[in-house]
Amino acid sequence: MRIIRHIIYTAATLLLTASCGDKTTISTDDFTEKIFTPQHASGFEIRGDGEGNTLLAVSRPWQGDGEMPEQKLLILRSGDAKAAAEYDGQTITGAARRVVCMSSSHVAMLDAIDCADRIAGVSGKRYITNLRISGSDKVCDVGYDPNLDFERIVSLRPDIVLLYGVAGENTATTAKLRELGIPYLYIGDYAEQTPLGKAEWLVAVSEIVGCREHATQVFDAIETRYTALRDSIAQASQRRPSVMLNTPYQDVWYMPSDDSYMVRLIEDAGGRYIYSGENPAGGSRAIGLEEAYMLVTDADLWLNTGQCTDMEELRQSTPKFVSAGVFRSGRIYNNNRRRTAAGGNDFWESAVVHPDVVLRDLATIIGGGEEPLYYYQRLE
Repeated sequence: MRIIRHIIYTAATLLLTASCGDKTTISTDDFTEKIFTPQHASGFEIRGDGEGNTLLAVSRPWQGDGEMPEQKLLILRSGDAKAAAEYDGQTITGAARRVVCMSSSHVAMLDAIDCADRIAGVSGKRYITNLRISGSDKVCDVGYDPNLDFERIVSLRPDIVLLYGVAGENTATTAKLRELGIPYLYIGDYAEQTPLGKAEWLVAVSEIVGCREHATQVFDAIETRYTALRDSIAQASQRRPSVMLNTPYQDVWYMPSDDSYMVRLIEDAGGRYIYSGENPAGGSRAIGLEEAYMLVTDADLWLNTGQCTDMEELRQSTPKFVSAGVFRSGRIYNNNRRRTAAGGNDFWESAVVHPDVVLRDLATIIGGGEEPLYYYQRLE
């Protein structure tokens, strides 16, 4: 009888040990609870395992039509970090307190959710328009790809490095970060094609720094302001002025597709994209200067004129276009009103989290209003 009791005790102990042992490892298969599913962004979601840990999964880290490798960040909020020992991926424990931002839009997202003080390093500090960052001695410049200062990054002791990719992964950077044991994640706001889709990425960033609830409230307010303004414009709009975009680069003019971020803003602001229907989807299309001249000639408005800050600079960069009616009327505007001395442009920084402000600017321009502009300025 004693032997039987001993056998039962031993079996129960082994079963309990095995059960506990299962909980010392974490697999992405454990994360089946839907914590946050974006309404506008298409490139990320947040899942949970029911024990307080979350997985930030990025399905669209950069632009492109092909299948992309999903980027995952495991955020341990409960238990020992040893639980992720067998997890072959990026992991942080608790909320990130020290963050390195490789894009100025990451700076804007952290600032929007009141976490700018978490920024320890940036890429191109003199181009950052946020004075709390560009003017802080506590924030270091870590350089640019492919010449990142990894020694400086290590010295900052970051909890995570936020990366961005245009057309693919920078394998040299990610390999070095893995070698140094520094967690990283690609933030894919750049790949989103709608204004609210871009802005919603601030929720993804908030999960990393541990303030998702606050960030959802911030985004909800942005969404409310944007949709209210868009709907009021739609109700009031009569004639839709035609809008031309961009300037040539090395004698080639790139026109965005109909489903792009900028075209969506123009349509929501009451304008008509002059190239509509010619390039429905798939990114920007290159056109010749002759075709561009015909478009400029027919346009009521001309926006986003590169680096030009006045009409003389535009005249020098596009001398053959000075006879166009829009040139004579002066209805030409650029999105570079807010710049740093080094040439940094706040449109590419904070506008990502203020699409409602951009929409208000464009509605004023397209509607011929006189309200002050924030990101845009008329070329004089």
